[in-house]
Amino acid sequence: MSNAIFKVPEPINEVILSYKKNSKERNELISAINNFKSQQIEIPLVIGGKEIRTGKTEEMVIPHNHKHVLGVYHKAGKEEVQMAIEAALVARKEWLEMPWEQRVSIFLKAADLLAGSWRARINAATMLGQSKTVYQAEIDSACELIDFWKFNSYFMTQIMSDQPYSPRGMWNRVEYRALEGFIFAVTPFNFSSIAGNLPTAPALVGNVVLWKPASSAVFSAYQILMLLKEAGLPDGVINFVPGSGGNVGNPVMESPDLAGIHFTGSTAVFQNMWKTIGNNISKMKYYPRIVGETGGKDFIFVHNSADIDGVVVAALRGAFEYQGQKCSAASRMYIPKSRWDEFKTKYVTEVNKIKLGDVEDFTNFMSAVIDKGAFESITEYIKFAEKSDEAEIITGGKYDDSNGYFIEPTTIVTTNPRFKSMEEEIFGPVLTIYVYEDEKFEETIQLCDSTSPYALTGAIWSQDRNKLIYMMNSLRNAAGNFYINDKPTAAVVGQQPFGGGRSSGTNDKAGSAMNILRWMTARTIKETFEPPKDWTYPFMEE
Repeated sequence: MSNAIFKVPEPINEVILSYKKNSKERNELISAINNFKSQQIEIPLVIGGKEIRTGKTEEMVIPHNHKHVLGVYHKAGKEEVQMAIEAALVARKEWLEMPWEQRVSIFLKAADLLAGSWRARINAATMLGQSKTVYQAEIDSACELIDFWKFNSYFMTQIMSDQPYSPRGMWNRVEYRALEGFIFAVTPFNFSSIAGNLPTAPALVGNVVLWKPASSAVFSAYQILMLLKEAGLPDGVINFVPGSGGNVGNPVMESPDLAGIHFTGSTAVFQNMWKTIGNNISKMKYYPRIVGETGGKDFIFVHNSADIDGVVVAALRGAFEYQGQKCSAASRMYIPKSRWDEFKTKYVTEVNKIKLGDVEDFTNFMSAVIDKGAFESITEYIKFAEKSDEAEIITGGKYDDSNGYFIEPTTIVTTNPRFKSMEEEIFGPVLTIYVYEDEKFEETIQLCDSTSPYALTGAIWSQDRNKLIYMMNSLRNAAGNFYINDKPTAAVVGQQPFGGGRSSGTNDKAGSAMNILRWMTARTIKETFEPPKDWTYPFMEE
């Protein structure tokens, strides 16, 4: 029983640690990396708090050293999915009735554990399992996930504080409840923070969850689950069911108890899920909340008044940090002919300085792409550009998967603004540039808006305020996260709520109260203090 109105501490963004040589955090991280590499672990399903081993296993390897096996994980099928649904629904009653501040306490504790004793462990798992450099891991699996748990707790209380007006004689209230049924969280390989946020955002407000992590990121996802267990998350609230999309997703879509989907992944998969739910809707108890962030074909558009030194850094970081495996990564660029030579000279010089290799060598800026499938898909675009008379490769273009899935930071310059690599999502370290005639500025802006079906992120560059206004208005619907004189990546929780429209998703803005509200349903309560005793109205008098 709560006998006070509790206030969640107002959050501030987690400070990014430096990992300087001989620093405490660097030594702890190296120790955690060595510990993981010295063993092979077996990851079970976790359903209702119980470990389930199906015997159907898959190896987990280090992408930048794919001969090194970190362990195996067990894969769920239809039977285990049904077990997880039942376990979640059993856990739901007690979890839903837990006072909201007690649920918040669990996630605030998880945030503090991650900021402290678990930081090295989660970062090490992300570096090894997903080939993130120390900086990319730190801003993702530590800082962003800490921010998600702290800010989401704060956002929930803000929502619950939003109450209606009450005239004299009555008290109007709105209570915010969890959805009925269960939530299906499907998480991607590229961000451990997203993997930690998608199941926990609905759970925070009282929902129960089935969590299917990406097959290529089970290693770090399991570590996050163990952290949540230490923080006090009750059994059955989040059920861990790794496996193939078909074997896990299809039985979930058939369940009449499905209340919502929290998804980050490919556009094709999300569209198929939406279609399947639509086909099954007459069998379902609820209209599921469908929240998804999918692909991007993110742009940098440069006006001839731009600061070219800034553009060079934005293009390099935006396109090649984490090997371009970000939904927000810069993938296409438009630059005026009058600034092209200056940009090209400086850009090529800087890109050629990039070091590529093992994440344990902290001097490396890039490492390997996630797996063989990604390697083959990305290199097909490079091969296509090499053979085309409409394209020239000015940086990179080489690749090697003999030890790890390495692809050089590759830049394609095309004479065709609708070239294949200008239109299609690549999800790798490939940036395609189109050089436009200065007098065709407005025409090229329209090309930028219409070339891609996606609308996730984009950046515009100019020192001319009127041109910035023109570009902002013309590209109003081209990106859900829009950047002025910056790179189109690195949204921060609480600062830049993240999500896009068109084929990029439902734009429900992770890292904001908008997303938390999607996992709540409201009940309006009107209490009348002195009910009327006469049913007639004055207008009825003769």
